[in-house]
Amino acid sequence: MKKLLLLTFAIGSLSGHAQTTPAPAATPATPAKEWDVSMYGFIRTDYIWDTRRSAQVREYNLNLYPLDEQLDANGDDLNDAGASNFLSVVSRLGVKAKGPNVWGAKTSGTLEGDFFGNTEATIGLFRLRHAYVTLDWEKTSLTLGQTWYPTFIPEVFPGVANFSTGIMFNPFGWVSQARIKQNFTKELSFALTAYKEREFTTATATGGTQNSASFNSPLPTLHGQFQFKNTNWIAGLGFEYKSLQPLTVSNGLATSEKVNTTSVVGYFKYNNDKFHIKAYGISGKNMYNLVMLGGFAGYTVPGEVETYEGIKTTAMWVDIASNGKSVAPGLFFGYTKTDGVSKDNPTTLYGRGFAGTRGVDNVMRVSGRVDFKQNKFRITPEIEYTGATWGDIKPDATFDGNNKKVGNFRAMISCAYSF
Repeated sequence: MKKLLLLTFAIGSLSGHAQTTPAPAATPATPAKEWDVSMYGFIRTDYIWDTRRSAQVREYNLNLYPLDEQLDANGDDLNDAGASNFLSVVSRLGVKAKGPNVWGAKTSGTLEGDFFGNTEATIGLFRLRHAYVTLDWEKTSLTLGQTWYPTFIPEVFPGVANFSTGIMFNPFGWVSQARIKQNFTKELSFALTAYKEREFTTATATGGTQNSASFNSPLPTLHGQFQFKNTNWIAGLGFEYKSLQPLTVSNGLATSEKVNTTSVVGYFKYNNDKFHIKAYGISGKNMYNLVMLGGFAGYTVPGEVETYEGIKTTAMWVDIASNGKSVAPGLFFGYTKTDGVSKDNPTTLYGRGFAGTRGVDNVMRVSGRVDFKQNKFRITPEIEYTGATWGDIKPDATFDGNNKKVGNFRAMISCAYSF
């Protein structure tokens, strides 16, 4: 009987203790970060071999087009000479930041640079690539600062190993700008951009200075672009109007002569688990600042100011590549052509692809690559052929007569470690 009473008392004590012990306090929710800053970039080295001298940038890191035949006294072509180089100057460092909302918009910013330099003399020095902030509302976003030209589409550009990123066929560069984007639906949007050239400059008329044609003009370049985007497809169509003023004084006279030009761009990308295909086309005048052929022509009459007309250029490319996680081959083809001016006999041609009485009529490029990837490390061998047709300059700034086709084979290996 005593044992039963003791057992009953023990059970009651435990039961009472369980009933009076308070439940553990709930863990307070971790407050959302007001600020978040992260670094990114890559360490990259390119190993390059060329078979012919080319118009090039930064010690042959970026090749544009092979140079015209130039014969010496013995009839040997001075430009039929190879070159090679090993460079790490495209290594990159960037910072992304997110902060508190501003006027109801989510805010973010990017500051990025590499060691490519701004000129041949500054190769290896840090240069600014991107410096912009974005305010993002539910259907509207505003971007302010330096970032890609609106004709460069970050989701649709060639995946080549060459650091050229399809230059000469695909516009390249970044500018200070203001861009407002409106999303009509989840898939359809329109963006309006106003910008001014800086590092990727417009052509310079005789008597002008770097970018004088841009800052002499009170009107920034205006670009409008529709874009459709869903899980598998991206497609877009854009139109641009540019009004530049090369000089304020011409032949000793005050001038406000402009180079007024337009261009149109279209592109698409299809992507699935196994592969993707991208295509792009652009046609317009005075696209020198996009690192493309052409520029503008100047016309002078004694006692009058110089007048101008943009030189028309057309370019297109296609890129097909695997989406393999460890091995991904790819193939690129690009073509661009100088289409000249409507008014004959310009006095001076300001632009790219002209050399005395000769010039580049067209350039084509085909390249094949294979990405070998593991974790954050990538090795990409690539073989590339670039062919150019040179000819005598005609009165309309096209090239025909005494045509000469020249070509350059480039073999390269790009190695990059991303973080």
